[in-house]
Amino acid sequence: MQKRAFVAVVDDDESVREALPDLLRELGHESEAFISAEEYLKSERLNGTHCLLLDLAMPGMSGVDLKRELDRRGIKTPIIFITAHGDELVRQRLRERGAVDCLLKPFTDTALQEALNSALQTKPKS
Repeated sequence: MQKRAFVAVVDDDESVREALPDLLRELGHESEAFISAEEYLKSERLNGTHCLLLDLAMPGMSGVDLKRELDRRGIKTPIIFITAHGDELVRQRLRERGAVDCLLKPFTDTALQEALNSALQTKPKS
């Protein structure tokens, strides 16, 4: 039996933290949600994450700040940014900086699955 991919969700929005892990499990993945970038950085899941669904704008450390910190530590987990405050230019800039994708909230299950398929084609290097 193939091991299920672990997808971490980092978002300060409680409704996202409750809904996305359930959807990810329905799509066949393991998942856990974190309220902040700082909480995720302290977690035991940090080095075992196959894909990171990361809110762009959060209090404290932003999604971009977390990506920089992961890069600094040499953790190359594929990242899919999610945001309610973006547009095509923001999406393009994030992809240019190494994100697999940036989904604008609200996004469809299909858009999420397509982004996950792209992200999980590349194994994380830590």
